Amino acid sequence: MPSPNEITCSQLNRLVGTDAAPVIIDLRIDEDYQLDPRLIPTAFRYPFEQILDLLPQLVDKQVVVSCHRGRKISLGAMALLRSHGVVAEVLSGGHVAWHEAQLPLIPVESLQCPGGLWVTRHRPKIDRIACPWLIRRFVDPKARFLFVPPAAVVEVAEKYAATAFDVADVFWTHRGDQCTFDMMLHEFSLETEPLLRLATIVRAADTDQLHLAPQAAGLLAASLGLSRMYKDDQRQLEAGMQLYDAFYRWCRDATNEGHEWIPSESRSVANDE
Repeated sequence: MPSPNEITCSQLNRLVGTDAAPVIIDLRIDEDYQLDPRLIPTAFRYPFEQILDLLPQLVDKQVVVSCHRGRKISLGAMALLRSHGVVAEVLSGGHVAWHEAQLPLIPVESLQCPGGLWVTRHRPKIDRIACPWLIRRFVDPKARFLFVPPAAVVEVAEKYAATAFDVADVFWTHRGDQCTFDMMLHEFSLETEPLLRLATIVRAADTDQLHLAPQAAGLLAASLGLSRMYKDDQRQLEAGMQLYDAFYRWCRDATNEGHEWIPSESRSVANDE
């Protein structure tokens, strides 16, 4: 009989990438992890024997625990967390079920950002907001971003053990006609249909090729508007997170929906009279 505190892969996948996503903890033992060293987006590994050490971080959080097949290790961890007041659920079928459902899995070797600290050029417009949004929503919710003058990005990265992005001559940057957002989707194995659709919009706006996607003009206008509204880059980033949340939800859920308001027949008749 299934546990009453389970969440299916499809249900969890609908939450990943949104601001309602739970904390996802990968509890696989080393032997199982070595069979597939990839993680569900935003998940982090932790020894199941030490799960209660995470309690201070999980206060008021929604939590999903996952092991190899979603059985004894996950069920025990879920029960322990709930006994301490944490709202925890088990991923039904665990990592194996997620893999079999062909849902996104991030290769661990791509997650080599020291301390979750990233640095880029100040006064961001498009790519430098889109990339932090992608990282926080799908890779590392706790990631922090520094914005500094262009000439200082690489030096600041070296001094503060941060990862530089969207500047010349670093790993995380444009490649050919692809912008940094495209490149991150590829490296993190996040090339899902909604994110690829969003990537086209980002690339079109970021490289002044608005013909690639009709939505790009709107993204460009909103991004430039935000850059005028906020002098502080961190405040602009927080506002931009909501902008990209909206574009992502359109890309995932609303591309077939239009909107047209037609005056009611009664109003038309009244106006004619």
